[in-house]
Formats: sequence, structure tokens, C-alpha cells
Amino acid sequence: MTASDRTLPIDGLVNARDLGGIRLRSGGTTPAGALARCEDADLITDAGWERLRELGYRTVLDLRQPGERARDTHPRPDWVHVAHVDLDGLDDHPDFWVPYWDTGLVGTPIYYLPHLAALPDRAGDALRTIAHAPAGGLLFHCGAGRDRTGLVALLLLLAVGAEPDDIVDDYLESIRLGPERSANSGQEDLEPAIAAFLADRGTTSEAAFRDAMAGIDLDALFDAADLTESERDILRSWRGAIPA
Repeated sequence: MTASDRTLPIDGLVNARDLGGIRLRSGGTTPAGALARCEDADLITDAGWERLRELGYRTVLDLRQPGERARDTHPRPDWVHVAHVDLDGLDDHPDFWVPYWDTGLVGTPIYYLPHLAALPDRAGDALRTIAHAPAGGLLFHCGAGRDRTGLVALLLLLAVGAEPDDIVDDYLESIRLGPERSANSGQEDLEPAIAAFLADRGTTSEAAFRDAMAGIDLDALFDAADLTESERDILRSWRGAIPA
């Protein structure tokens, strides 16, 4: 099953995907309906929210910065639990971001490993929130549904032993959807500029993502983020959706 086959038909979104159907190295595939990713949830229409409810999603994890959330214009339905984790930590750790934000590297996976090493609590808080969320499917998102969302998806897929090529394909799908994301959000499609930026540095989005994936030590991250054994077990079973 390709990433495009896992598209969630949610009105208002073009970059929503169920993380189910991804091959596991141990055999089989990840379960559908447990975890999903998307772009800015403020784009979801009333019909889109109703479809999410019908599909069993009950939690939305917002990974955006406080300033981004402040620009929202649509209230979330009463039936959905909304959690917030500022994955970037820009306001609290501006010095960390200078080499990335000022150069454009923030829009690439090149910052993943340094971010996990310097600010492990940020990803840890996102994972902990996922572990303790109410029963039901969980949808997580940032703004474009590309890099912050891509990092959390990467960690969740590594936790269950997903096939590396399928993990990469899931990340690249958001890049392939650049024109659609741009048209849907009314913002510029930055993918050509990002590709040129990375080419000047002798790499690509795919290569940078594969390098980050290869460099992640999940147990070390769990240790640095002070995740309990119970929380680790919950994450490795995708909140009980994958039998031990």
C-alpha cells in the first residue's frame, strides 16, 4: 500500500493520511484507525470533522507554536479532545534555532537529529501525550503536515518497526502534495525552493530524511525524555492497537 492509498478523505484537507497499512519488518502491516497525520486542522470543515468522528478519531494533537495557534479561526468540535505540544520550542530555545531558522534549514529534516539531541523533551512531550490520550483514533498535525508532523510520524513508525522504505514514502508524500497543499491553504508552494536549497548543499529531502532516520536511537531518546516503561510499551504497541 502506497502513501497515497492511505489518504484520509477529510473535507478541507489534502495532506491527511492514516498511518495504517504500512509494512512492518516483522510481517503484516500497521493497524488502520489508530494514528493519522495531517496539515493544519483549522482547515477542516464541519463535514470533515463529522467524517473524523465517524472514523473513530477522538483526539487531535496540535504540534504548532502558540503564535500559530493564535491565528486559528475555527473552533474545534466539543466531542474531540485537543492537546497542544509546541514541538519546535522556538520561544523557549531561540538560540538553538538560529542556525536553522535563519538559513532555511528549518523546512528540512536536517534539523531532526540536532533537535532530538538538544531538546529531547519536545518530542518526548508529544509522544507522552499520544501515549496518554483518551481512547479512540488520534490525529496529529502541524502547519503544512510536513516536517514537525513528519518527525512525530517517523518516531511512531520506528517504535513499531515499520519498513524503512515505507516510512520514507510516507514522508515524501507530503512533498509530492506540495502543489495541492499550496492551492488548498492559499500559501506559496515552497517545495521547489526547498529542493533547490538542498541541492546546493549536495542533498535532497529524501536523503536528508533517510540520514535522520538512520541516526535516531529510539531507546536513547526515550531515556532522555524520561518516558516510563509503561509509556514506551504503549508507544510500541500503538496504544494497544498492535498485540505484544
